[in-house]
Amino acid sequence: MKRALARRLGAVEGFRDPDPGLEQYATPTELAAQLIALADLHDDLAGRTVADLGAGTGMLGIAAATRNPHRVLAVERDPDAVAVGRANEPRVEPGVGVEWTVADATRPPLAAVDTVVMNPPFGAQDGAEHADRAFLAAASEVAAVSYSVHNAGSKAFVESFAGDRGGTVTHAFAAEFAVPAQFSFHTQDRAVLDVELFRVDWGRQS
Repeated sequence: MKRALARRLGAVEGFRDPDPGLEQYATPTELAAQLIALADLHDDLAGRTVADLGAGTGMLGIAAATRNPHRVLAVERDPDAVAVGRANEPRVEPGVGVEWTVADATRPPLAAVDTVVMNPPFGAQDGAEHADRAFLAAASEVAAVSYSVHNAGSKAFVESFAGDRGGTVTHAFAAEFAVPAQFSFHTQDRAVLDVELFRVDWGRQS
């Protein structure tokens, strides 16, 4: 399932004019397939309402939409990224259409959802440390469970943050995040970052 989904997601176009301040890096297809396969394994997608917070051009939201959810909501603040995301849907042909909203994903205009999937900014830019904290906070307020990507070495932070909000990290997996050179400050053609995927149960009824 992971390999087939990763191939299918190869049709998803990334950011056309990425903003380094927003850490607009496209989620690699292999990483997206790994996260969605984990969520599918735990029955957190089929028949569920799923939200992709900070959806970018739709890699995770569209991937989730291929797994027979009830509904997929994508929240992204960049309207240009949303336009690309909408164009990506017919390229992948997910079973369920994605409903796009241009809004701040850290303050999502959503009622309760079953599952959040997200690849939040890691906070690598000066002044943006712990940028993923606001995304986790948003997930804790709207989701029964969440799946998210974070820098390697984030387990203690994610466990502590979740615990303070009544949540529990049920699964944590190491993964890799391939980053192509797309900004002037990049010195290599391609870098591979060590990251971690987390499933958090926020203690809400789904």
